[in-house]
Amino acid sequence: MSFANPKTFLSVHDQVSKDEWDARVNLAAAYRLVALYGWDDLVFTHISARVPGPEHHFLINPYGWMFEEITASSLVKVDLEGRKMMPSEYDINPAGFTIHSAVHAARPDALCVMHTHTPNGVAVSAQKNGLLPISQQSMGVLTSLAYHGYEGLALNEEEKRRLVRDLGEKNYLMLCNHGLLTAAGSIADAFTMMYFFEVSCMIQVRAQSGGSELIPIPKPVLDGMQVALNKVTRGAGPGALAWPALLRKLDRLDPSFRD
Repeated sequence: MSFANPKTFLSVHDQVSKDEWDARVNLAAAYRLVALYGWDDLVFTHISARVPGPEHHFLINPYGWMFEEITASSLVKVDLEGRKMMPSEYDINPAGFTIHSAVHAARPDALCVMHTHTPNGVAVSAQKNGLLPISQQSMGVLTSLAYHGYEGLALNEEEKRRLVRDLGEKNYLMLCNHGLLTAAGSIADAFTMMYFFEVSCMIQVRAQSGGSELIPIPKPVLDGMQVALNKVTRGAGPGALAWPALLRKLDRLDPSFRD
C-alpha cells in the first residue's frame, strides 16, 4: 500500500522558511504596486528577488499572470539557470530571466531586480541624450545611472556579459529603446528607486512636450546630491521609509497579495 507524499498537501507557506515567506510577500506586493501605478506591460516584464539563504535561488512571476494577480504563493522559485527549485505548475518567461539572472549572478548585492517597459521610460530610453538633469526627482537616479544598447529580445546568452559590463556597480540601468531597470539590496529599495526613475522620465517627456528651452540643474548640485539623499533617507535606503506605508496602502485596497 502506498501513500502520497505529505508535502503535496502542504501550502507553499508551510514548505518555506519564514524569511522566504517574508520575501514572497514583499515581492508579491511589489508586483501589485507596479500594477497599481500603471507600470505593467500586460504580462511581459518582471521583478526578481533572491531567496534569503546560502543558495542562489530566486523568486519570479509565473508567466502569463497579470501583476495584479500575483500572490506570495504563486511566485516561482528558480536557480540562476531558470530551473525550478520547488514544484510549481507555472512556467517563467526565459527572455525575462535572461536579464535578471545576469544581474543577480554578477552583483551579489542586487537582491532585487526590477524591470519595466513603461511608455515614459521607453520614450526617454529612445532619446540620444538619455535622462536629463532637469528635475529634483532625476537627481538621485543620475548619481548611479548606466546605459545598455538595444540588442533585440533578451534571448541571447552572450548579451549577459555586455549587460553586466554596462551596469557595472550602478543601481539604475536604462535599456535603450527598451525600458528601465533597478538593482537594489532590497525589494523596498528596488521599487522606490523605480518610482523615482519612472517619475523622472515622465517629467522629462512632459517638459519636452511644452516646447520651451529646458533649464538643466547645475553640476555642483548634482555632485552633492548623494550626501543630501543620505540625510533625507536617514542613511537607511530609499525604500525604508516609504515601504511600510505602501504595504498599508495595499492592505487597504486588496490584501490578497499575502496569500
